[in-house]
Amino acid sequence: MKFAAALVAGLATAERVNLHYNPLTKQDLLAQRDAIMMRHQYLFNGVTNDQWPVKDYMNTQYFIDITIGTPPQTFLVVPDTGSSNLWVYSSHCRSVPCLTHATYNHDASSTYVADGQPFVIEYGSGGVNGSVSEDIAGFANTYATMGFGEVKTVSGATFYVSQLDGILGLAYSSISVDGLPTWLESTTLTDKSFGFYLHNNPEQSYMTIPGFDTTGYTLKGTHNVIEQTYWNLNIVSMTGPNGVIDTTGYKAAIDSGTSLIIGGNEIILPLIEGIVVDETCAGIEQLPDITLKIDNIDYVLTYNDYVLQITEFGVTSCLLGIMAYDIPPGFNYIIVGDVFMRPYATHFDLNNNQVSFYTKN
Repeated sequence: MKFAAALVAGLATAERVNLHYNPLTKQDLLAQRDAIMMRHQYLFNGVTNDQWPVKDYMNTQYFIDITIGTPPQTFLVVPDTGSSNLWVYSSHCRSVPCLTHATYNHDASSTYVADGQPFVIEYGSGGVNGSVSEDIAGFANTYATMGFGEVKTVSGATFYVSQLDGILGLAYSSISVDGLPTWLESTTLTDKSFGFYLHNNPEQSYMTIPGFDTTGYTLKGTHNVIEQTYWNLNIVSMTGPNGVIDTTGYKAAIDSGTSLIIGGNEIILPLIEGIVVDETCAGIEQLPDITLKIDNIDYVLTYNDYVLQITEFGVTSCLLGIMAYDIPPGFNYIIVGDVFMRPYATHFDLNNNQVSFYTKN
């Protein structure tokens, strides 16, 4: 195998980890757009780290198994490049969602260390509350001793219906609640990087860590992170059936925890005007390509990429996976989620503060 980051003697070999797939409904995707709008309204108003609101994860599509403690306790979590904290439900939690999910029992872990500082995250539809604990957490033979949120009370409908037992944040520590070090920073890896390989066939979707297995893939482009909160890249234009939309000054936040491409009305509505996705999927093969230019590289999305086919009760319907929302002027972020990451396998490299995209051979 070839890897995008060189491995030296004594380093862990890159491991492949399968992603669990959560089929989404049309209502899920619309709720995802609304939750992101609410999050960005918070951000625009300015918040401190301990107030940083986190996305609504009811609508997340991909999960992984991680372990915490000794002996290891297993949790189904969202590997999220759009947030920065690790948290899981506690066995001391008596809220209803905790009774139906895996919970962390610190009394059963020989490596648990009490911290005790409060851990609180407010969501658009509720929140989690608990305290910081320290233990060994990891997946794919990569581990970190770190502080994380042990959640003891939960509010909001989101948590009653979501599969998740917690979140594994993979963004930068600058947006970490309480300024806690991130999981990736806390590992002993020399190569602090990881890859996402998302496919239309969900059973084929997986991650790699450390590094990116380039076997069967060709490098399309490598881009410097221009703001270290999310993995933010410089997006200079978007092109659709109505011509080029100038996005100079905008940041593309590459977000594994979002299914869509979402941006403000002023840039997304002109981009998608005239693109009509028939709910019955009729004629979708005639829809035009859409191109995102990141730095000086064009990334083309076909209808196969940006039209989401959703099956509910045995009936398949289609939905445009690029959505607009109303944000205050000057908040220049475009959330670039799984719609983009499926055709372009993604390597997140914390050492060099870069994101690379690959196409399948």
